[in-house]
Amino acid sequence: MSDSSKPRHPKGLSVLFFTEMWERFGYYLMLGILLLYLKDPKGGFGYDNREASDIVGTYLGLVYLTPFIGGLMADKVLGYRKSVILGGLMMSAGYFMLAIPQTEAFWPAVLLLVVGNGFFKPNISTLLGNLYDAPTNRSLKDNGYNIFYMSINVGAFICNFVAAYMRNAYGWGYAFAAAGIGMLIGTAWFMAGDRHIRYADVMKPANPEDMPVKRVVWLVILPMLVAGVLGWFIPGTIFGSDSTDAFITACIPVIGFYVHLLVRSNKEDKSRIAALLSIFAVVIVFWAVFKQNSSALTNFAETYTDRQISPPAADAVRPFGMVQELSARPDSFPAHDRYFRQLKDASGEKVMTVSPHPYFQNLPKEKWPEPASKVQLVSTEIFQSVNPFFIIILTPLVISFFSFLRKRNAEPSTPAKIGWGLLITGLSTSIMAMAIYSTDITMEKSSAWWLIASYGVITIGELFLSPIGLSLVSKVAPPRLTSLLMGGWFLATSIGNKLSGVLASMWDSYNDKANFFWVNFAACMLAGLVIFLMIKWLRSIIQRHT
Repeated sequence: MSDSSKPRHPKGLSVLFFTEMWERFGYYLMLGILLLYLKDPKGGFGYDNREASDIVGTYLGLVYLTPFIGGLMADKVLGYRKSVILGGLMMSAGYFMLAIPQTEAFWPAVLLLVVGNGFFKPNISTLLGNLYDAPTNRSLKDNGYNIFYMSINVGAFICNFVAAYMRNAYGWGYAFAAAGIGMLIGTAWFMAGDRHIRYADVMKPANPEDMPVKRVVWLVILPMLVAGVLGWFIPGTIFGSDSTDAFITACIPVIGFYVHLLVRSNKEDKSRIAALLSIFAVVIVFWAVFKQNSSALTNFAETYTDRQISPPAADAVRPFGMVQELSARPDSFPAHDRYFRQLKDASGEKVMTVSPHPYFQNLPKEKWPEPASKVQLVSTEIFQSVNPFFIIILTPLVISFFSFLRKRNAEPSTPAKIGWGLLITGLSTSIMAMAIYSTDITMEKSSAWWLIASYGVITIGELFLSPIGLSLVSKVAPPRLTSLLMGGWFLATSIGNKLSGVLASMWDSYNDKANFFWVNFAACMLAGLVIFLMIKWLRSIIQRHT
């Protein structure tokens, strides 16, 4: 075979790689500090852990719910390139609005991020799949998605160092502005590489059996908005908070749309859609556990993990934004150096009190710094870079492992990989339970190695599941519904993300904190078992259409 006839990755891959890298830089920068910002009473909102976790989970849920709308609009109206550019500009504006130190700007900024991501996320993945539709490179599609997935983690690894440096040196607003600049760079790169991706922006012809866009708006999108509003204003709460009630009720019309899509599809498409929807339903559990890195695990790193480093080590890593300095005794320092927090008095009213930073509340007092000095800590958000670091390191190893098995005709099927991914994810939560058993976290700090080890194991589970899922949708979905079903993948991600916040908000209700992680462990094991029970049926459908 001549070199010219060998399969090659398309030039557009590098365009999409760096666009996604910068988009994920902004996304994970904001996400890495969001819980800390919401809980910080000095420069943020001063919410307690339950309120902050609920907001993070709601944001994570909404940001992956809107790809349903963005995928539909791209499939039927805008096309994929225009949708990506529109989404990138909206998200950049949202990050810059977060940099404004005013409470009133926060929610409009979140709205721009949520809607912008809906236009950006499903359509850049669809463009990537379309680049590999040519017979000359179709065999490289899985590898293409793995390379693309690396871009996500390059951006996610770098961003937390930038976030830590900016917020420690200048304040929260500068960190959010850095996310906006990253998003602008990514959008400009995408536009500059237009000639390499233009041919992949092909809108599929409509099928007479498809629901028209206007009907989708009237029967799905508007009911979704109305249901969300009604869920918010339901007297009391059904699922623990107004935001959770609103989110769950808003999802009902969207889920109904996918059920309608399945019921009304022709015989050829029905098996494809049924297989994908079954997988979507099960991987909700993965996202519910995995996305706790932004809530429960961030809280664990902030409050329960030993982050102290020696002064020489602190001086060495300080230029990389990794050092956070804290004073322990609020009565020994001026007001600007004290930690204020909101507590409820006997009547239920919130009052401001001065106390040590939460880091000191389970640290033996003999380890507190002297009144005239400060303790040197690794910044909490740096732990958010552990997972993308492991992905960068482990992705080539996982790809090589599957290649090794493929040569021996022993490679697991795609559904089996997803099942194993869920089981491995469950093992990562058991490591956190062991971390709690290793020490009394109400009186002492847990070693940071437990958290790092947990991230390492969950990364393997992620590599078995997440990039494979994107590739699977691209290959199995009926061509005219690719972006719409990509939106379905993100809908499952959305529901799982919201559940991650719901689960994390329950942290304080567990007397034995290890049980929090055992609940996650049981959920992953059950979901993995369900996949393996369906594996024969799923494998037959996937093999028939790939």
